[in-house]
Amino acid sequence: MLIRNQHADYRKPLEAVDAETLGIEAAETVERFLSHRPNHRPTPLRSLPALARELGIGAVHLKDEGFRLGLGSFKALGGAYAVIRLVLEAAEARLGRPVAIAELHSPEVAKISAAMTFGCATDGNHGRSVAQGAQLVGARSVIFVHGGVSDARVAAIARYGAVMERVAGTYDDSVAEAARVCEANGWTVVSDTSWPGYERIPGLVMQGYTAIFREALEKLPEAPTHVFIQAGVGGIAAAAAGYLANRYGEARPTFVVVDPARAACIFETARQGKPVKIAHGEPTVMAMLECYEPSQVAWRVLSRVADAFMTVEDETAVEVMNLLARPFDHDPVVVAGESGGAGLAGLLVAARDADMRATIGLDAHSRVLLVITEGATDPDRYRELVGLTPGDIAIAGK
Repeated sequence: MLIRNQHADYRKPLEAVDAETLGIEAAETVERFLSHRPNHRPTPLRSLPALARELGIGAVHLKDEGFRLGLGSFKALGGAYAVIRLVLEAAEARLGRPVAIAELHSPEVAKISAAMTFGCATDGNHGRSVAQGAQLVGARSVIFVHGGVSDARVAAIARYGAVMERVAGTYDDSVAEAARVCEANGWTVVSDTSWPGYERIPGLVMQGYTAIFREALEKLPEAPTHVFIQAGVGGIAAAAAGYLANRYGEARPTFVVVDPARAACIFETARQGKPVKIAHGEPTVMAMLECYEPSQVAWRVLSRVADAFMTVEDETAVEVMNLLARPFDHDPVVVAGESGGAGLAGLLVAARDADMRATIGLDAHSRVLLVITEGATDPDRYRELVGLTPGDIAIAGK
């Protein structure tokens, strides 16, 4: 299902704070911070010409975040970036002077960061990023996970020294518990979703994601005409839409937000024209996108600069995983986790439907940019759904 943006704020300018958070200068700041990470390098931008021909469009490019900072997910850019920014700000307040990123591991700053604890709720990937960021700065992390998070993903977070806390219920229940426990203990919540009175830190997390699109636009042969980005609470979609709006203004590409049909909180918010919490139903295979209440900051951005909202079924997400593992003709092999290819799933659905194509102006000349937001972050689940291991695919792709 696809709907156009009908919100009263559609095509209005971004609020000043959002324009600054997701602007060109902000993305350059993120790049400066990344340059101090020893394993930082731009992730691959892959062209899939055979798939583009199959879909009757001009070009398909994938930004493959499965290679991001050793975490296998775009989330590596958000939580860790926010943790580092918060440590430096605490150091500036304590020392009474500006503190540069190069001083992060100095004795003065290290003493301050060692006394800090960062907490968050996660479906898996955001928690790994926060835990990694805390480990990088010598701080403590406590990560809250709900019952649907696999043991493999919990173990992957714990490897970064995090204290793990299981919470009954859904992702949204774990968000509430993380906020409660952190407040009670004087810890800092680094959430990728926002609520009234808590916006700046989720804004920093979103700011970290702008690096993806800055890198992509540097490598694309031409500007994209269409962008399909998946949404959980909406963070990466808002980061992309906001950055592209700042970069291109009225000439920005058509932007489509893609939700799992079983956890479509952004889609339902767009349909009703206000943030809504949807009922928890049957779990979606797109586990990293299984969110039932949108980030209010993300919605504020998307209500202005997203052009359309759509849902995709679990079957299409699994089809994408297999399509990328066994691509058309000489297209590159790509490892995409269950949630990683949801934007491409949206493109498949739209390209196969004449009415949807007409609604968003998708045609033979369209140039589509997508983000593979995660690789096989749960290898056992990947093998179950694709019939191959990530290692098998890596060998086949050589």
